[in-house]
Amino acid sequence: MAITTLFYLPNSLFSHKPTKAISFSTPKSQIHEPFQTQVQTRTENPANYVTIHNPKAVVALFGAGLTLSLIGPASAAELPLLGSTLQLVEPANALSLATWAIHVSSVVEWITAMALVWQYGEQSGYESWKGLAWGMVPLLGGAFCACTWHFFYNSESLEVLVALQAALTVIGNATMCIAAFRIYKASEESSKNL
Repeated sequence: MAITTLFYLPNSLFSHKPTKAISFSTPKSQIHEPFQTQVQTRTENPANYVTIHNPKAVVALFGAGLTLSLIGPASAAELPLLGSTLQLVEPANALSLATWAIHVSSVVEWITAMALVWQYGEQSGYESWKGLAWGMVPLLGGAFCACTWHFFYNSESLEVLVALQAALTVIGNATMCIAAFRIYKASEESSKNL
């Protein structure tokens, strides 16, 4: 899911429309004697149809694929640190590196979505969209609760974070529902004014 945020980078990543050979000519009824018929032809190489134009995106996609293919279901305890002298001992309920990558990328993706919603509200002039960004904040807090609890190996002394995450999820769902209703009302009013 975090890879989808790469599509919202400022520079275009992919060529959006494959182009075909196009010919333009002037109809004979519009040609005056001094002018000649002009034909323009444009062709593109078919290999350019799915070309990534942003070098940072290429590195990010390649690095993510390489990392996920090499690490697999390993945990941090299985990776040698500083040779074989220092080993990290983790409990059996420790999350794997792939699971951590999903947790962290989901939080980053949520923050990115909040920023994009806020930016849309500013640029479009629809202030109700900013309310949606504010409505997403409790769910972000719930995500931080989950990551914190997992960071400390699901410690029983931090089980209050599980209850807090549940409460923030309920609150966040309610605030997003209210924000979506406000967007609906605002769009309904703007369509009446047209």
